[in-house]
Amino acid sequence: MRLRERGILLTVCSKNNDDIARSGFGHPDSILKIEHFSAFRANWDPKHCNIQDMARELNLGVDSFVFVDDNPAERAIVEGQIPGIAVPDVGSEVSKYASMIDAGRYFELVALSKEDLVRAKLYEENSQRAQLEQKFANYGEYLDSLEMTADIDVFNPTYMERIAQLTNKTNQFNLTTRRYSLAEIESTVTDRRHIGICGKLTDRFGDHGLISIVLGEIRGTELYLDLWLMSCRVLKRDMEIAMLDRLAELAKDKGIEKLIGSYLPTAKNGMVAGHYEKLGFSPVSHDGSTGATTWSLDLTTYETRSRHIRIMENAHA
Repeated sequence: MRLRERGILLTVCSKNNDDIARSGFGHPDSILKIEHFSAFRANWDPKHCNIQDMARELNLGVDSFVFVDDNPAERAIVEGQIPGIAVPDVGSEVSKYASMIDAGRYFELVALSKEDLVRAKLYEENSQRAQLEQKFANYGEYLDSLEMTADIDVFNPTYMERIAQLTNKTNQFNLTTRRYSLAEIESTVTDRRHIGICGKLTDRFGDHGLISIVLGEIRGTELYLDLWLMSCRVLKRDMEIAMLDRLAELAKDKGIEKLIGSYLPTAKNGMVAGHYEKLGFSPVSHDGSTGATTWSLDLTTYETRSRHIRIMENAHA
């Protein structure tokens, strides 16, 4: 429970019948209950397949998982089949597991943010959203039913630590995966050559918190986007469109006529390879050796595009 309270998601991956595996958590003396787990797999499928399935469900990289199992054969199979996953050699004495995991520092945090403390709750709310989605044949109607509101603001002192944290931990929805220290993020606020915005998203089920960041450098009448990232918790919610609308508004106010965005491929960010194309950017260049691409968007004719998210007016901009 202490791990969960610190923002570590708990999952179950068991070779068992589902009803039998769940029954133990219904016992009055059990500290952990079913609702404390963000994903639950109890079946007779290979465990590495179940872990990969849970990773897709939670929109997490498999390298963020720590697999704890008393069976050395299962540990060997999972470690061999899933590159990057952590598999502690915990042996077979359950009473020693906690101390061995602590000693391995698998869940040691450099900093603890407000979002970390409520992360498990955020994933529970995402499960409710997924259940609601199944009731709609039209995806746009589903998005409207979420009653989403975005608060998109320029960088300000309230969110500096969270912004720096996201730049260093977000790997999948991250166009360049450039990392920034807190001091570097703070310096962009006083530097008139930069435009940085951060976005929060709320809906009928709850508050996602601060989940998206865009940072660009002004060069003449062009804004070069050094950073565009978003938490995978809000994939397919059209938040990137809301962020683009706000960015375009601020950029045009500063005389910017064109946005220039780059995609730098990594082993983890393949999901955003088509990000700029989907947003209507035009291709500028492609590096055949690295796969890096550059894109541009003309702002002189840009019109707002967000249809499913209400964007709040903001006093800081």
